[in-house]
Amino acid sequence: MLNVLAVGSLAASLVMPPVTLPAEVPPTDRVVVDVVTVNGSGCPEGTAEVAVSPDNTAFTVTYSDYLAQVGVGALPTDFRKNCQLNLLVHVPQGFTFAIEKTDFRGYAYLEKGATAIQRANYYFQGMSATAYAVHPFVGPMDDDWQTTDEVGIAAMVWSPCGERRNLNINTELRVNAGASDKTKTTSFMTMDSTDGEFSTVYHFAWAVCPASAA
Repeated sequence: MLNVLAVGSLAASLVMPPVTLPAEVPPTDRVVVDVVTVNGSGCPEGTAEVAVSPDNTAFTVTYSDYLAQVGVGALPTDFRKNCQLNLLVHVPQGFTFAIEKTDFRGYAYLEKGATAIQRANYYFQGMSATAYAVHPFVGPMDDDWQTTDEVGIAAMVWSPCGERRNLNINTELRVNAGASDKTKTTSFMTMDSTDGEFSTVYHFAWAVCPASAA
């Protein structure tokens, strides 16, 4: 059962595409997301997978080795884990997209006195990054966690019509021992999923490009 629900907004610059109308329904042509590069201590090679929903409303990222920890058994660098995904979204002709909402999930065990944060941002190649949305967690905690970042229509960052721009997604987990005794205990936070239960879900917003830009 989830015991943490944090909702934040990404403070993005106002970047609106030259669209005619927001798309009432997603494009019917298949949307494909290719993973171009994967970098970071939270996503070693072969541990991150991307899949698009059948209705083209979202895509999911599933990690299998994304864990930050401090204390017994942890290396000094294990307190922080991060991942940068460089994705190429093949957009159907005449459409553009933005990310309107992201759902992050995982598991955390934090001793009393320990703290953690989960944060994320994204940007299109050659464009300014959105500000990091940061979600804090405080021990004691031993449960699944979930956070949701929602973007208002005026703040959505859109892929330019008629151009191919890769989408960069940055995520990070940090765990701090704080007042807990890290010589005797271990605190950790995961965004991984060895059984497919936890996935990060990126929800598309679709818009129609004018004929001249499509």
